[in-house]
Amino acid sequence: MIHGVHHVAVSTTDIDRFVALYQRLFGFEIIARSGWKRGNADIDRMVQMAGSEARQVMLQLDRFYLEVFQYLEPKGVRTERRLCDPGFTHVCFYVDDIQAEYERLLALGMEFHGFPKDYGSMIAVYGRDCDGNVIELLQVTSTVHPYPYLGTKAST
Repeated sequence: MIHGVHHVAVSTTDIDRFVALYQRLFGFEIIARSGWKRGNADIDRMVQMAGSEARQVMLQLDRFYLEVFQYLEPKGVRTERRLCDPGFTHVCFYVDDIQAEYERLLALGMEFHGFPKDYGSMIAVYGRDCDGNVIELLQVTSTVHPYPYLGTKAST
């Protein structure tokens, strides 16, 4: 039985830059670091790349994990994906004051596609991180929103 999403993973060409940016902009915390060296046949089979080698960092923000990879072999190449291209299109961060977060992130150098826009039961805006990944900021403004924010950290 599937219970839900555990994490989303992203690849970057500079893991230190990426992790520092996500810590500074969004408040992620590093909870683990690992990786693998070349010659690990099990990993090569899983990632479908012979001779792979990578660094890995697991980040956490509230109830969300973001796994970050930097492939040392083979080297990754940054490409600009359009939102209409197949694949995951963006990561959405829920905020309680979108205008304040928009201004804070803008001051820290994040580039946005436009300004926060009110869509009735929510206000949203898209921007891009240091690798060109699309980031959405979302503020739900109605108690009847069809998919509200589910809360904070799970009780222990």
